[in-house]
Amino acid sequence: MPTDPALASGDGYRFELDGGHPALDFANTISRRTDPADSRERLTHYGRLVSWGVQAGLVTTRNGERLRALASGRPRAAIAALRRAIALREAIFSLFVARARGDRVPATALDTVNAALPDALAALRLGLESGGLGWRFAHDEADLAPMLAPVVRAAADLLTSAELTQVRECGSETCFWLFLDHSKNGTRRWCDMKVCGNREKARRHYHRGKEKATRRRRLP
Repeated sequence: MPTDPALASGDGYRFELDGGHPALDFANTISRRTDPADSRERLTHYGRLVSWGVQAGLVTTRNGERLRALASGRPRAAIAALRRAIALREAIFSLFVARARGDRVPATALDTVNAALPDALAALRLGLESGGLGWRFAHDEADLAPMLAPVVRAAADLLTSAELTQVRECGSETCFWLFLDHSKNGTRRWCDMKVCGNREKARRHYHRGKEKATRRRRLP
């Protein structure tokens, strides 16, 4: 099988990590979910999955380079790792968006995360750090998706913590990204005020202007 350059490429893409939590940032690697024709997938190839892991601090830069080199010689395994990551991402999103909306947790999404938990927890190790001991993840060198174990553990921790009540869905009609609301009054509405907040304000201003213009035209 010829090697697909995209499997190993980092392509310089920078992810927006606005969720305030690794599990939410992972769920946010796609946007505009309500319209498949207009959805914006960020994990377009395996190299992007590695880039996300590096940018999220779950994979070292050196290990990212090793993974890309490994993927170049194992294209089928790299594609399978990406598919596994996307399936997990969709399950994580479904669980958190259900909680954010006050809906019932979907059983299939819960099953997907539960199926990934044993391997994720089995990879946990205690390691020495400057202040004492801390959790680390030990991975098989052949594992092309080592960033998924910490994501699964982070998702499980958040789903069972008091912080779950602070998970919000972006108020934009086209975004649907998730974030942790750490605002003082718990009233944050946007994943990013500079992006979705300003875009929504501009949209409302535009529609108000149109309504006023329509009313003026109707005046005798």
